[in-house]
Amino acid sequence: MAISGENLRIDGDRLWDSLMDMAKIGPGVAGGNNRQTLTDEDAEGRALFKSWCDDAGLSMGVDTMGTMFMTREGTDPDALPVYVGSHLDTQPTGGKYDGVLGVLGALEAVRSMNDLGIRTKHPIVVVNWANEEGARFAPAMLASGVFAGVHSQDYAYGRKDLEGKTYGAELERIGWKGDEEVGARKMHAYYELHIEQGPILEAEGKDIGVVTHCQGLWWLEFTLTGREAHTGSTPMEMRVNAGLAMARILETVQEVAMAALPGAVGGVGQMQFSPNSRNVLPGTVVFTVDIRSPDQAKLDGMRAEIETRAAAICDEIGVGCAVEAVGHFDPVTFDPELVGNVRKAAEELGYSHMNLISGAGHDACWAAKVAPATMVMCPCVKGISHNEAEEISKDWATAGAEVLFRAVLETAEIVE
Repeated sequence: MAISGENLRIDGDRLWDSLMDMAKIGPGVAGGNNRQTLTDEDAEGRALFKSWCDDAGLSMGVDTMGTMFMTREGTDPDALPVYVGSHLDTQPTGGKYDGVLGVLGALEAVRSMNDLGIRTKHPIVVVNWANEEGARFAPAMLASGVFAGVHSQDYAYGRKDLEGKTYGAELERIGWKGDEEVGARKMHAYYELHIEQGPILEAEGKDIGVVTHCQGLWWLEFTLTGREAHTGSTPMEMRVNAGLAMARILETVQEVAMAALPGAVGGVGQMQFSPNSRNVLPGTVVFTVDIRSPDQAKLDGMRAEIETRAAAICDEIGVGCAVEAVGHFDPVTFDPELVGNVRKAAEELGYSHMNLISGAGHDACWAAKVAPATMVMCPCVKGISHNEAEEISKDWATAGAEVLFRAVLETAEIVE
């Protein structure tokens, strides 16, 4: 049914208070959060979220990957649910809003339905996907990937953090391994609210990003094998320098991404030297190349060129080179009808808006493989994210959640 009326608004103060309360769990050192997946802090955040959902009358299900599904019943027992959510886990030096706004914005939508006495034909399910960030256990969007059939659960359970701890063991340890089969649930539709994590909306002065597409991604983990040697007494011409090979490959990534513009990015954010001593040339260097594009051919072409040029660089220096793709998804086109619902909601509420391609990956990318899906985005200050300096305003959070609220109601169908 068509939605109208000024009363269909969320409580922006309540949403903001919830964001601030969640931010108290796993505080960072510079105003943000460190609530990495399957840590004690993650477990504490989950418990707080569950308590809020209990208060809102939602029933909980948890699957064997640790994803939380909080259900508000609909009036039609045969109607498939509308799923709405994101993630509560953060980067090691993460912000207070990345992912969290999507989960708590979805909860606020349900709270507002309760306040207004709104019933829907379709059930509403608020989702907290496990391990979206991939900071501790690569790849990112791991639980939603298993849900969508992209990864096997055995693969996911075997993923290791830098200390060698596995996903499966840590899920058991924190007590959040559920009993639901992953992917057994069926979706009518999926919505996700998120901060942009980029500067476009703020620069354009827009309140809402209507997300039409999401960039594809490759994470390529390089393992370079050289020879450990004293940095002072080993002649330059006799070195097998894995660090030098890495430096040249990093420059290659920059060159390839620049040559692929527009609509391409590439960089390296993580690397490990072994033995990582000041006066020892590294025997092993491990680093991950992150390349993205909304164009499939361009994305795959960048990967092929980087791998080819990296192999040649290593051959010239005498360094061993192994490459593993530890993360990937193809570019995503979101459902036109749901995208239209987001745009319509923004217009009805009087919020300025623009079409947007998401530069980051999200659980919505995997949800789109099993159901119609889309995203709503709000600005973030200077586009800063994956950083404790990440910031948004209460007004931006409120606008995003109100658009989400209306779009979800359009799909879930209000029952008079």
